[in-house]
Amino acid sequence: MDATKLSAEKRDSFGKGAARQVRRANRIPAVVYGHGEAPLHITLPGHDTMMALKHSNALLDVTVEGKSHLVLPKDVQRDPIKGFIEHVDLLTVRRGEKVEVDVPVHVTGDAAPETVVQQELTTLTLEVEATNIPESVEVSVQDAAAGTLVTAADVTLPQGATLAGDGEQLVVNVTAAVTAEQLEAELEAAEAEAGIERDEPESETASEDAAADEAPAADQD
Repeated sequence: MDATKLSAEKRDSFGKGAARQVRRANRIPAVVYGHGEAPLHITLPGHDTMMALKHSNALLDVTVEGKSHLVLPKDVQRDPIKGFIEHVDLLTVRRGEKVEVDVPVHVTGDAAPETVVQQELTTLTLEVEATNIPESVEVSVQDAAAGTLVTAADVTLPQGATLAGDGEQLVVNVTAAVTAEQLEAELEAAEAEAGIERDEPESETASEDAAADEAPAADQD
């Protein structure tokens, strides 16, 4: 994985007011920490940082006053309404160092007919080299039959990556599709449990009798 290069500036003012001023200048407040070093408070270029952080686990090469810092984003705070980046925590890493990261899971392929594929986990926690983090891991369900279960331990991982989480966690579950009859039966059972009684439809004979009673009697001589 190639590191995205960003040029940063040291930040000496703090607090909400200072952070707003930084963002108005189209920059993002951030802090670099790790490996026993004192936290380094910086500002990052707004657009370039936003583009870089579109990729999960983006490796960044941040230059501050001529010194390069190889970092991973550990916490990206966003405005809950507008979505812009408010602050970034950056963890210092070294080449060859192993780190734990959450990697997205992509399900590929088409399961057997009349089945439903349920993805139970969207990420897996892996231990990988900081400079060789996979963008995703794939789980194929091609032609998988109903009853197929894929656990974290079953997922084929990229070379050099090891599973850091629970191997028994369920990642994908392939079940049989529910028929219309099964849905109707489940609905009726739920209504019965809730004490809801369905109105029985009128029989055709009863409808005809009601129509006859409502019809005007014919004049008799």
